[in-house]
Amino acid sequence: MIKLFRQAPLSARIGMLIIIMNLFVSIAAPLLAPYGETALIGDPWETMSAKTLLGTDHLGRDLLTRLIYGARHTILLAILVTALAFCLGTFLAFLAAVLGGWVNQVLSRMVDVLMAFPTLIFALVCLSVMGTSVPVLVWVIAIPAATRVYRLARALAMNINVMDFVEVARIRGERILWIMGREILPNALSPLSAEFGLRFCFVFLFISSLSFLGLGLQPPTADWGGMVRENAGAITYGIYTPLLPAAAIAQLTVGINLVVDWFLHRSAGKVPDEI
Repeated sequence: MIKLFRQAPLSARIGMLIIIMNLFVSIAAPLLAPYGETALIGDPWETMSAKTLLGTDHLGRDLLTRLIYGARHTILLAILVTALAFCLGTFLAFLAAVLGGWVNQVLSRMVDVLMAFPTLIFALVCLSVMGTSVPVLVWVIAIPAATRVYRLARALAMNINVMDFVEVARIRGERILWIMGREILPNALSPLSAEFGLRFCFVFLFISSLSFLGLGLQPPTADWGGMVRENAGAITYGIYTPLLPAAAIAQLTVGINLVVDWFLHRSAGKVPDEI
């Protein structure tokens, strides 16, 4: 990891530091937060002070504390959804590529049908019918994301599946899961890793968008998208409060894109000194 950091250009290093910082804040949130997540410590929309370093929100809760816990909830949820989408999409894609025939046709047509629905409308309908609990939220976001992963993973697997070393594995009598895990996955890992970073950005922004619309993580749980919605009225009075969670969303998205951009150049063998 240290060697990879040293080899990376300045832009990628900045992105790595942003990601590491956000992950650290997410994991250590209870230790870093100066107050409780829902503790009322002052009047609504107080300005910066020694008591509240970033001021308070619309209810008088410490904004720094809410941002820290918001990182914990939003980022960890986005990681969970992205990992679930990748496991589901990649497994089905590899299965379709290796088995071919009617399995490939059925899975691909099902994915085409799901991709025909606009993602936001699909999520809004499902959440309106089934509620906004965390398990429902995870699956409603993961399923559309898995269809995008499926398309990429299937294209990669179809190309790898016709290689000689895969044919040799079949002749040896290796099982389908062995071929998928030991022959296809290692050779598709590089582009899939880059796609994981990009897909995480889309999932992260989508969770924030749903929270902004009131269909994501529900109060009093801290969430960056929800914090923008809750404090949007402060803009009318010239108060900066909603800009801070919006800036938190932006900085993580930029950091991930800096790393993914360098990783794509590196995978293609085109690594400039600075990106």
